[in-house]
Amino acid sequence: MSDEREPADGSTGELIDVRTEERFDEAIVADYLRDKLEGADRRLTVRQFPGGHANLTYLLRYGEGSDAIEYVLRRPPLGPVAKSSHDMHREYRALSRLWQKFPLAPRAYLYCDDAAILGAHFVVMERRHGVVVRGVVPEVFGAGRDPVANRKLSEVVIGCLVDFHAVDPASVGLEELGRPEGFLQRQVDGWAARYDRARTDDVPIADELADWLRVNRPESPPASLVHNDWKLDNMAIAADDPGRCVAVYDWDMCTIGDPLCDLGTLLGLWSERGEPMAGSNPMPTQSEGFMSRQEAIAYYAARSGLDARAVPYYVVFGTFKMAVVLQQIYFRYHNGQTSDERFAGLGGLAEGLFQLAANRRV
Repeated sequence: MSDEREPADGSTGELIDVRTEERFDEAIVADYLRDKLEGADRRLTVRQFPGGHANLTYLLRYGEGSDAIEYVLRRPPLGPVAKSSHDMHREYRALSRLWQKFPLAPRAYLYCDDAAILGAHFVVMERRHGVVVRGVVPEVFGAGRDPVANRKLSEVVIGCLVDFHAVDPASVGLEELGRPEGFLQRQVDGWAARYDRARTDDVPIADELADWLRVNRPESPPASLVHNDWKLDNMAIAADDPGRCVAVYDWDMCTIGDPLCDLGTLLGLWSERGEPMAGSNPMPTQSEGFMSRQEAIAYYAARSGLDARAVPYYVVFGTFKMAVVLQQIYFRYHNGQTSDERFAGLGGLAEGLFQLAANRRV
């Protein structure tokens, strides 16, 4: 999940000093990057983007004032992580090429696999400026009171997903990024296994859901590139137009597989009026003007040409996945691998999402 959270003017209002437990030796990093990035011979200042629950994201600023050059550095979270997630090399592979055909993907400039430099593998990419919408619609887009702006936000998150799925992996040299055959089965089994490894309490509905997902798995449509964490707060929106995206973030799970998994991930967090909010960073989909889930499904189907009849299954799976993600983060907090108090209540939120996924079965 991306952490480039910033106000509309691109200022550093939401940047913080690097948290004590998430610091690294800035001098070592500066020496390593000095001859590898444009402008990296200047004085380096490091700040941290505080949002998000997973990968750690930092702003690298070289120089001062209007002439400063900025980059974004991303690394995995502290503590043990799932083998197939937080994959900085995968993120680099995707972002070093995808920008050529999908300009909403920030360009990655460097990947470092030497853990001695920072304590983990990391990637450095270009910085984009825009409005990240999560929780509530920001004031610049009407604070939720503008149904036209809200409609545009709901359309842009679906429309950009269709555009991304339309990219031919071979056209950007990413045809070997994944194994589309058997993708959905591996996804279901893999996420169920992740939950097993992150258990802290007995939640019977989670095991019941895993069995249901295996038994009811549909046939997948033709394979495409898959982002694997597509949602509104992984996008930056132009400050002057809620219907225009300027960047999509968080590519460490990008692969080739079933495109409806992306739609299910998105719609799993798409709550409607009268429903409980979904997740720890819910999208403001209950704001007047936002499309309903059914409208969003129809919009995606009309734009993509895909058969949408099986989408309700993917919504259940997307909700299940988000519950597992929160449980994994809570597991790290429960075991003392992070002291970030934002994570203290995620176990209860995960259990609530498992129940929501069960309620969405049809």
